[in-house]
Amino acid sequence: MKISYLESVDSTQNYLKELVREDSLKLPHAIVAEMQTDGIGSRGNAWSGIRGNLFVSFAMRLKDLPFDLKLESSSIYFAYILKESLAELNSRVWLKWPNDFYIDELKIGGMITNVVKESIVCGVGLNLVIAPEGFGTLDIAISREELLKRYFENIEKNISWKQVFSKYELEFYKNKNFSTHANNLKISLAEATLQGDGSIISNSKRIFSLR
Repeated sequence: MKISYLESVDSTQNYLKELVREDSLKLPHAIVAEMQTDGIGSRGNAWSGIRGNLFVSFAMRLKDLPFDLKLESSSIYFAYILKESLAELNSRVWLKWPNDFYIDELKIGGMITNVVKESIVCGVGLNLVIAPEGFGTLDIAISREELLKRYFENIEKNISWKQVFSKYELEFYKNKNFSTHANNLKISLAEATLQGDGSIISNSKRIFSLR
């Protein structure tokens, strides 16, 4: 994974998506910013860009993804690999379905994914050192560079969706006190059941992450 560093950008996700549309770089490629002035969170919400935290987007060709990964669940896949990368360093971070990173009851970051041409573009925001009111920070000390090195090395192992899901499934119970959003509706995860393709069944309806 080649990494390019920027001092400041509106959004690493938007910046990289445009480069992919223009075929301006060789994939896989990551963009890391010191600052984000207009970061994107779930459902198009803003994600605060405080200096010292992690703002990164990376792009990969669809043909290089695991053969059994459904694109609708790619946020779960890439987010869980990051969660595991942090857990290897004894972080207690867990993944709220489908794409949010939590320490205990506080959100510390999230992931979004988009398909652009024949590539997937994944964006991550993570509070490494400081957080806005109501959010939390990572519970271990790690440099941005060390974390990215470990994370991208784990991605390059091309772990199957089946392997990732088998671990995530065991931790899904942690979602029970939380909710998610789909089609502009708030949905409780208390009675949701996780399916093998990463979707959930809630009130007899199947919901994919699509983020």
